[in-house]
Amino acid sequence: MATSTNSYNVIACEALARAVYFYAAQSPHRINLTLQKIGLHDRPTSLREHLQRLIDQTPSEDYDAILLTYGLCGRAIDGLVSRDLPLVIPRAHDCITLYLGSRDAYAEQQNNQPGTYWYSQDYLERSDRFGENMALGSALPADLNNTYDEYVRKYGEDNAKYLMETLSGWQQHYTRAVLFETEFGVDEEIRQRANAEANKNGWQLESIPSNFKLIKKQIFGEWDQDFLFVPPQYQVQMTADERIVEAIPDFALRINEH
Repeated sequence: MATSTNSYNVIACEALARAVYFYAAQSPHRINLTLQKIGLHDRPTSLREHLQRLIDQTPSEDYDAILLTYGLCGRAIDGLVSRDLPLVIPRAHDCITLYLGSRDAYAEQQNNQPGTYWYSQDYLERSDRFGENMALGSALPADLNNTYDEYVRKYGEDNAKYLMETLSGWQQHYTRAVLFETEFGVDEEIRQRANAEANKNGWQLESIPSNFKLIKKQIFGEWDQDFLFVPPQYQVQMTADERIVEAIPDFALRINEH
């Protein structure tokens, strides 16, 4: 756990904008914060490449660590490499965990209500997907026409039609819609639009309070078992257990340096 004043480069998803801005302003440490576009989640490989570039571009002489405010997000952070600075990443499947405040709270929701469609103020106001795929943590491509064309090229027309039918039937897996109520409030327009979208799909919109303690602990330098500390020359690797991610030596980096 960090105890003195340090300098952190925070790279965060804009689906968490209010929380990261709020705690960055209160942190006892010097914080540089950049928000990344929500749409990058549509293609996890592209998001991974984008995040790796930001990590590589962070000057090691200016910072003590890079704080990555992302969950696993469709394996987008799987394979990221720390070269010169340590990375600190919350152990989270996606941003829903960061809204709920813990892996236990996420597991409870998944076990009790697995078919839940999650809305939040930050996500909805920064997304142009009303009427399409607006859920936190979901992975449906935003541009289905381009997706269909890509599937035709890769798999042929018949297989492309089958895959598109599967994608287009995503609503059938959901039975519940939830809007996060945060300490920063929810605009009435956003609430009405979320409610209209839920009703259109036959869901009753519920509200539950958010808990941003993971984001606060990360930006305040209070890194405990809820975070993965990735030393320089280590790589992020997904696990198949409750840890979600682990750090392993990046032997390619070490070989190249020698």
